[in-house]
Amino acid sequence: MEQFIYKKSEDVLALSASMSKFTYKKHCHEEYAVGVTLRGIQQYQLGGSFQSSHQGGVMLFNREQYHDGSSYDRDGIDYIMLYLRPELVFEVLGGRELRFDAPIVYDRGLARQICALSGAVQSGREDALSGELLLSLIERLARTAEDTAASRAGTDNRFIDQAKEMMLGSLGDVLKLDELCLALGMSKFQFIRGFKQHAGISPYQFFLNCKIEHARRSIERTKDIYAAVADYGFFDLTHLNRHFKSMFGITAYEYMTQLS
Repeated sequence: MEQFIYKKSEDVLALSASMSKFTYKKHCHEEYAVGVTLRGIQQYQLGGSFQSSHQGGVMLFNREQYHDGSSYDRDGIDYIMLYLRPELVFEVLGGRELRFDAPIVYDRGLARQICALSGAVQSGREDALSGELLLSLIERLARTAEDTAASRAGTDNRFIDQAKEMMLGSLGDVLKLDELCLALGMSKFQFIRGFKQHAGISPYQFFLNCKIEHARRSIERTKDIYAAVADYGFFDLTHLNRHFKSMFGITAYEYMTQLS
């Protein structure tokens, strides 16, 4: 059975999922994503390497880390995920950024903390205990992660940040690759190859991913799905729903309904 249940608190989006045939297309999240495989074997490509999370595996995704996802077999998988706002993580860690060194760890204590916070969010508990669980989890993740500087300046990939800023500034339009390459002083071939090499995904896929992520946030804020369609340049609701489902397992309309 394919089931994707999303619940949101002020600082955390929680997903409880069961799936067997569904396959996520390659995508990323602007939040930190951490989760636990509860049953079965979850497999995915991450940064060009193949990963398998077995029962009890804690999955750790850095911000903007591209991956897909599926069940190893038709027996399916059950898992939970938490999406943590970067601003909150920075605040808790005194401005430091998390950088996960290992994509999967088998740490029972960390898995229990993720499950506890997931349960609190899914049940709608907005109390002091939930805040304590979140604080404790971020501090535990910091001990698990390899902490690095928030920015990684380098002459080789400086154009990536510039290109991302330009694309983020025009999410309501179509991707104007010619104009982008002209501004960067690169040929189309050079830009596409360089972007994919450094970012792990094509410019078009990045642009579409951002449009979907920002449409999701708009739906969370306004509960107006048609405003999200218009503001982020989707042809119609069907267009948004199709791409939304490839990233989140459910349509944008179903997501809005779950949050209502």
